[in-house]
Parts: sequence; structure tokens; C-alpha cells
Amino acid sequence: MHNDGKVVPLHKATTDQANHSPLARLPVILLQVRDKAAQQLRHGLQELFDNADDTLFEMADRARNDVEQNIFFEAMRDLRLKRKNIERGFLELFFEAFVGLTQYDASPNALPPALMFDESAPRTDDMERSVAIETMVGRVLKRDGFALDQLSARLSVLLGKPLDAQHNPLAPAMLCEYFLQAGRNLGVEIKVKLILLKLFERYVLADTEQLYAEANQLLSVTGVLPELKPAPARRALDRAMANVHSEDSDEPLPADEGVQEVFAALQELLLQVRGSVAPTLEPSAATQPISTRDLLRLLSHLQQYVPALAAQDDFDLRNQLEQLLTRVSLRSGKSRIVEGADEDVINLIAMVFECILDDRNVPDSLKALIARLQIPMLKVAVLDKSFFSRSSHPARRLLNEIAAAAMGWGDSDSETRDNLYVRIEQVVQRLLTDFVDDPAIFSELLADFLAFTSDERRRSELLEQRLRDAEEGRAKTELARRRVERALNQALLGKVLPPAVVTFVEDAWSKVLLLTCLKHGEASAQWRDDVQTMEQLVWSVQRHNDAESGLRLLALVPGLLKSLRDGLTRAAFDPFATSEFFSELETLHVRVLEPASEADPMIEVSQQIVLPSADEGAMVKNSTHLPDDAAGLRQVDQLRLGSWVAFQEDEEHSLRCKLAAIIDATDKYVFVDRTGMKVLERSRAALAVEFQRGAARTLDDTLLFDRALESVLGNLRRLNRSK
Repeated sequence: MHNDGKVVPLHKATTDQANHSPLARLPVILLQVRDKAAQQLRHGLQELFDNADDTLFEMADRARNDVEQNIFFEAMRDLRLKRKNIERGFLELFFEAFVGLTQYDASPNALPPALMFDESAPRTDDMERSVAIETMVGRVLKRDGFALDQLSARLSVLLGKPLDAQHNPLAPAMLCEYFLQAGRNLGVEIKVKLILLKLFERYVLADTEQLYAEANQLLSVTGVLPELKPAPARRALDRAMANVHSEDSDEPLPADEGVQEVFAALQELLLQVRGSVAPTLEPSAATQPISTRDLLRLLSHLQQYVPALAAQDDFDLRNQLEQLLTRVSLRSGKSRIVEGADEDVINLIAMVFECILDDRNVPDSLKALIARLQIPMLKVAVLDKSFFSRSSHPARRLLNEIAAAAMGWGDSDSETRDNLYVRIEQVVQRLLTDFVDDPAIFSELLADFLAFTSDERRRSELLEQRLRDAEEGRAKTELARRRVERALNQALLGKVLPPAVVTFVEDAWSKVLLLTCLKHGEASAQWRDDVQTMEQLVWSVQRHNDAESGLRLLALVPGLLKSLRDGLTRAAFDPFATSEFFSELETLHVRVLEPASEADPMIEVSQQIVLPSADEGAMVKNSTHLPDDAAGLRQVDQLRLGSWVAFQEDEEHSLRCKLAAIIDATDKYVFVDRTGMKVLERSRAALAVEFQRGAARTLDDTLLFDRALESVLGNLRRLNRSK
């Protein structure tokens, strides 16, 4: 459509065409609003795509297997090829929406297709996308809805007819719709689409405050509803927190000012806890702030004296720093205090680590190791404030990767012999020994640790896949066994038969039926033929009083014997036992044709036949019935493959394991330890009972530092509100 790769505004038509174009009926000021907004949107899209490649690469690096990794690599390639087309298509749709204002129907309209979904429909990719968009749009409306309403009111005046906010060309739902339509030819999976939507929110929708403010200002100064009071400016804290808590994109903020904005927002929350790090001197003592450089020197000094693991519980970072400041102050004669920004970092890191050490999801045996990272993490946060705004910061990632790798650590694991524990201990010790003021050490240690955990993960994933294959095969065999049991009981129960035939059907023909069911299924002609052969065998050894039965038996026997031989051959049954049975069967058929004798050995099959189970695992059974809406059942149904669960074995010991397989056919949940070895299995009902009574709980495997930071910020917000 545009050979030069640029968007050509549709109003730049020839003068002759202009009088017939819908744009000719749009006020000039409205075209100015459109073009001003287009500049900002174009810039936002460019930032989105500039960061998308790094974000997808980061996701590929975190992928748990090659298949998932390839999804992200393919998405990167597809996005690079189609980026320009998406940018162009977005802006063309944006321009067309302004053209459409001339034909806008003021009657109630449906939402844009992006937001149309049926909540009662099954969960699909389209619904996932729609729910994500609805959430994004809701955040924009909550944040900037007042300014959008003012803009819609002004556009209504210009158009001479009411324009509802949701159909404003600058409305968040419309912007999302342009983006979805422009990218409809992207061949990516839903998880990638959701990542792109989150990036769209971060780099395009996050700036709607400016978008609406500039549009309203342009219209106001030209006399369109100038009496409307401007929308209140959004506080820096709100804008920055939106960036701190971006869920899916781990990329840094676009520029250094963004980092400072986030840190300033954090400082606003931390005002209430200022003054908690100070020397214990007389109040009248003159104060002198120490420089960041001197603070780092003090921290490096403390770092060399971090206590051994056994004494770690007694180590209080802020208390230790206060004592050190007191000694320095006494020597200098002045009260040496930490500057506000540095104290805020100290307080925040201390509170985050307090939260981490109270986290039930972190194994107790590893908390002491993680606690020793407080000073290295504090130093890197003092040096680099992007530590708080960038989830992909090497130091944060290192801490998160250590916690993720240790998720499955059990009470019974040997610390001295376990490779993981030894490797984490080496990382901690290296930081305590070597980290002075060069944060590059975190990148180096992160790369080494990721290489180690990647090897560990590949080994465990291989074992888990083998386990899943084995469990699915066992489940298939178990279902076939139950089907064979039903067929045998339907054929034998209530019948009076020679013991040899009953034994043959249970021990030999059951195996023929099992193989047929596994290979061909119970709906196959082969299954029906083998079941019919069994039924004919049972009929052939029973006595019948009518004359036609004898003739039928004589006609039946040759085909019956052939079918029996063929089946036993397929099942590789012992040929000697086969020959012995056929000799006995011949005798039985002769007796059936002769007058009845009281000496004929016969038995009545009166008990259900139960074949040996193929499942050797001891699955915990459950006799307790739970209602369908029980909390325990809801918790079980929320589990996904890879979920970590802690089972409380007794008052002191718990077992941490990962859900490796859900076998629907046999209602079985199979769990493995962190090495991929099977440790237990439960039925859905039994697992629900354990959740119900608190003997099992799901572990939160989200990023540890991010989770702790969110918890601390929530506490600070509540503290500020109470003040």
C-alpha cells in the first residue's frame, strides 16, 4: 500500500478529491489532534518492537525445554519480518477510525471485536487474549478515564453528535483493536501474543495520560469546551509503580530517567521508615552524612564478617550497620548518618530479606544461605538503582534462580553431598569474598549458575518424560485390564462350567483379550471376534437339551478351535499348555454330546473375576466423599504440570515434590522430586482431602525477589494510608 514504508496521512489527497473525501468534513483542529497523537503512538510502537526482541530472547533463555524455547525464537524471527507491516497497519487503522467519525452512528454500538467474548464459553486462546485486553483497558480507564471522557465530550461538540468514550479513536479498547488487527498475520502462539500485549500496555497504553492531555489542550485552546477543568495529573508514584509491577516484560525502563522515576516513587513510600539506621549518640551531636562511597566501604567491611550459617539468625543488617556508624561517629566526633537515598535502599533491602526469610515457600535449610546475600544485594542496589525497576537485573535474577532451583529441596536432602547446595554455597561465598564494587560479578555467577541448573533440569526433564510415558502406558494397560475383566464376568458369571475351561479363560484367554484391546481397542472387529470366540467356547462346554444344539456344536468346533489357536499364538502362549488344553477340550466336547453323568466335574462361577492389576504403585485411596465445590477439590483442579506441592509427613518433616503427570484415565496425580524421580502418587479425591485438612499446600514458584518486593510495597502502602 505504501512503497516507502511510511504512513501517508489520508487527508493528503489532491485538492479535487478533497471536496469528496470524508476528511474534508473533519475540522482542521481534529486533524491536528489526530496527527499529534499519531506521532506519540508511532514512537510507542517503535519502543515496543525495540524491546520485544530482547524480551522474547529473555523468555527463550528461561524456557524449560527446547520446544518452548523454539516458540520464542520463531516469534522473534516472525516479529522482525513483520514489524514494519504491523506499525504501518496500526497507524492506517488509526487514521481510518478518524475518517469513520464522519459516519459514526450515535446509537449504542457493540464493543470492538477485541473485547467481545462469552464468559460461559470454554477457555480458549481468544478468551485468554480478550481477558488480558479487558484487564489492560480497565487499568487505563481507571487511571485516565476522566481525561478520556473530557476528550470524548469535546469531540462530540466538534462532530455535532454524541460520541461515547469507548468508540473514541483514542480509547484504549480501540487502540488495542488496531494493534490486534495489524498483527493478525503473526504466526505466534497465545503465550507470545500475551507477552506482546503486555509490551503494548507498557510502551503505548502507559502514556495515555500524555496522549489525552495533549489532545484536550489542543481542543481547549481553540475554544472547544474551554470551561472543562483539566484532568488531575497522575502522580509520579502511580506511573512508576505501573512500571515496577509490569508482570510479563523483564526489560529495563527505556531510559535512566525512568529508573530514577521508579526509585523516587519507592522513596515516597519509604518516608515513614526513615531514621531507622542512625548512630546511637547524644541528640545534640552534630550530624554529617557519609558519602555513598564511604557507605560501600563500611558494607564491604561488614561483608567480611558475615557470621557462619549457625549464627545467621542473630545477624541484623541494620543493627550491625548502626553499630559500625556509632564507632565511626565516636572517632570523628560527629554523628555520621546515612543519606536519605542510601538509607531508603538499606531499609528496602532489609525489609525484602525479612520477607524472604519468612517465606514458607523457601526451604528452611536454605534460608540461612540466602540470608548471607543481604550485604552483596544491598551494595549492588546502592550502586545501581535499576536493581528495583528491572526484573532481568543480573543480581535479582541470580537470587531468583537460586530460589527456583532450591524449590524442591527436601528436609532429608544431605547438604554436604548435594551438588545444588554445594553450588549455591559456592556462589554465596564468592560474593562475600570477591564482590567489592563491580556488579559484573553477578553476571558471571549468573551465567555459571544457569549452566549448572540447565544441566540439572535437562536430566530431570528426561526422567520426568520417561515417567510420564510409563505412567500413560500403565494407565492404558489398566483400562484394558478393566475392560477384559468386564468381558470375562459377562461371559462366565452364573454359568456352570468345567473347571479347566474357567481356568483357561482366566489365565490364557484373558491375555489374548488384553493384547487385542491394547493393540486395536475395544471398538475394533478384532476385539469383537475374540470376545465371540470366548462366548462360543463357554457355550460349547455347556449341556443343552435341544437336538439342534448337537448339530450346532459339530458345525462350530472346527472354526472355534482355529480361532483359539490363532489367539493363543498371537499371545505367545506356552505351546505345551496349549496342546494339553486342546486335548482336554476335545474330551469335554465329546462328553457334552453324550448322556449326562453325575461324575462330570462342573463348577458354578459365582464370584466376580479380578485380574492382577498392571499398576504396581501403591496409590493412597480415599473413602471420604467431598462435595463438588469443596476447597480441596478446587485446589487440586488448579494444579498444573510443574506445580510444586509440600506434603506434611509429620510435625517436623515435609516432602516437596513436583506434579509430573496427571493421568485422567486412572484419576492419578504423579509427583517427582527435584531430580525427576517418582516419590508418590495420589488419586484426585485423596489429594483433595490432604489439601482440605492442610496436609498438602501448593508452593508459590513465582520469582522470589519480585514476590517479596511486592509484599513489602503492599505493607508500605498500608502504613502510609494509616498515617
